[in-house]
Amino acid sequence: MDPQALENEAKSAISGAKTSAELDDARVRYLGRKSELKQALREVRDAESGRVLNTLREGLEQAVAERESALSASELEQRLGEEQVDVTLPGEATPRGHLHLISEIRREVEDVFIGLGYQVVDGDEVEDTWHLFDALNMPAGHVTRSPLHTLFLNADVVLRTETSPSQIRVMEAQEPPVYIISLGRTYRRDTVDATHSPMFHQVEGLAVDENITLADLKGTLLHLARALFGEDRRVRFVTDFFPFTEPSLGAAVSCFLCDGSGCSVCKETGWIEMGGSGLVDPNVLRNVGYDPEKVSGFAFGLGLERIAMLRHGIPDIRMFWENDLRFLRQF
Repeated sequence: MDPQALENEAKSAISGAKTSAELDDARVRYLGRKSELKQALREVRDAESGRVLNTLREGLEQAVAERESALSASELEQRLGEEQVDVTLPGEATPRGHLHLISEIRREVEDVFIGLGYQVVDGDEVEDTWHLFDALNMPAGHVTRSPLHTLFLNADVVLRTETSPSQIRVMEAQEPPVYIISLGRTYRRDTVDATHSPMFHQVEGLAVDENITLADLKGTLLHLARALFGEDRRVRFVTDFFPFTEPSLGAAVSCFLCDGSGCSVCKETGWIEMGGSGLVDPNVLRNVGYDPEKVSGFAFGLGLERIAMLRHGIPDIRMFWENDLRFLRQF
């Protein structure tokens, strides 16, 4: 092998490489493991030959490095010329999500009652039977305490079927007056269908003070109905039964679609059921240490999913939890 001839040939190929790929081919051809130079280095038997060949190798490696640097700069300059970016153009907006419809309804309800001076209370989703049943006037044997209705974790611990235990805990902790709402998830052993779910959201309100009457309850629910369904709404009460209120009343709001004339949403009645309500049963007041001769109160409970379904004409409660963005993006 003639070192000088090899050096001239290799440097010519290296300097003539016009792309990184061509340079890599030249590097492999003249400096790779199977190249003529590497084969010669393996067969060196004297120091002088080794010095000459190693000097040649170092020179070629230096030439490759210099050409690689020059090509990188040239290719970068070419890309900058071809891939120009107008920095004055507006960027691509990052799509933003929004609150789930149930969260939006919850915040609306909270805002209404905060405006009335109520306190928002967050309760525990796992409760004991005293706060969920006994203190609310539902003794042993009551149908709600059946394992067919309620999800028990053990004999004394359950997943709450309503947010009412929060009311008991607040009344145990403070003297009247009490004006609170409690919102959150509740659980019942229901079979899933278009209008039922074993997990749903509820808002319950409680007012305890001197001289609270049904007129205060009606005015409060009328204010809520008009905030949620429109300023022309009317509220109607019908007698009902709940263990923790006496008297107990079912509350309905005039249909916001037909204004009471009858339609499919209100089932041709002109009224839409909102939920249960009534004056707090004296036994409940006694259970928390209040004197029913000195104070009275009202309570009510509404389903947040029901409010959303009525207001937006949603036919199936399961649509809230299917995570179908085509549905969720509408609200």
